[in-house]
Amino acid sequence: MPAFSPTKIIIISGLSGSGKTIALQSLEDIGYYCIDNLPLALLPEFATHLSQSTSHNHLAAVSIDSRNLDFDRAIEDHLDGIKTQRIEHELLFIDANQDELLRRYSETRRRHPLTNEQTTLVEGIEQESKLLEPIKARATRIIDTTGLTPHELREKIRLIAGEQHQGAQLLFESFGFKHGVPREADFVFDVRCLPNPHWDKDIKHLSGLDQGVIDFLQAKPEVSEMVDDIASFIAKWLERFQADNRSYLTIAIGCTGGRHRSVYTSTQLRNFFKKQGIKVQIQHRDLVS
Repeated sequence: MPAFSPTKIIIISGLSGSGKTIALQSLEDIGYYCIDNLPLALLPEFATHLSQSTSHNHLAAVSIDSRNLDFDRAIEDHLDGIKTQRIEHELLFIDANQDELLRRYSETRRRHPLTNEQTTLVEGIEQESKLLEPIKARATRIIDTTGLTPHELREKIRLIAGEQHQGAQLLFESFGFKHGVPREADFVFDVRCLPNPHWDKDIKHLSGLDQGVIDFLQAKPEVSEMVDDIASFIAKWLERFQADNRSYLTIAIGCTGGRHRSVYTSTQLRNFFKKQGIKVQIQHRDLVS
């Protein structure tokens, strides 16, 4: 009997306009068999068919959204239907705040699926958000696309899809508090108390990736102490998160503008955990040239 690759299903749901189509297309690009707007009631049957298929590709992704007329019925039963089959699956919920959704619909001039002559765009977004609450509550991962470009969302989806469940992967994200805290962060560390290269006229134009700023911060004992303390905290609790089936953690490091201290600290932490053999990624959200 031939050996088949393990079955894995990624279920994508979320608000209209939040980026579900981009997420599904990203999975299709890396070899997932994708179905847009699969009726929720067919999900267990589809999972069974996929697991019994003789195809070498047992990777699939389906999107489920408010266009399903029976979306709010028996959600728990349908999702539990694939859980009882012991099929590896993940439920991603793609989210965005109302102002961002209004901006996107204004730019594209597309019609929201829940709007009509009696229902305004704002009302449609609010209705859909309420309708999707049960499935959002069951999500294994929520991705807020409010501040993400389509390219950044594709990278996040590819990262998630490529994960092997052999330990948690860490994403270190530098940011500036004046631009807002990343909503998707699992931990947020504030490094604004550290010496600020911004006040040194010779290096203020540089970033935490440049040698001048690196030398400045490495010469300050409290900077190394901060990096060591954050690394020790993450290392101490990482195993507990892995035991809780958390395969992905976002650690946000913030300074005032997201250019110097947070970039340097995030890079140092990335380097530390990479040397430990842990899968790491880094993203500098507010670093601009």
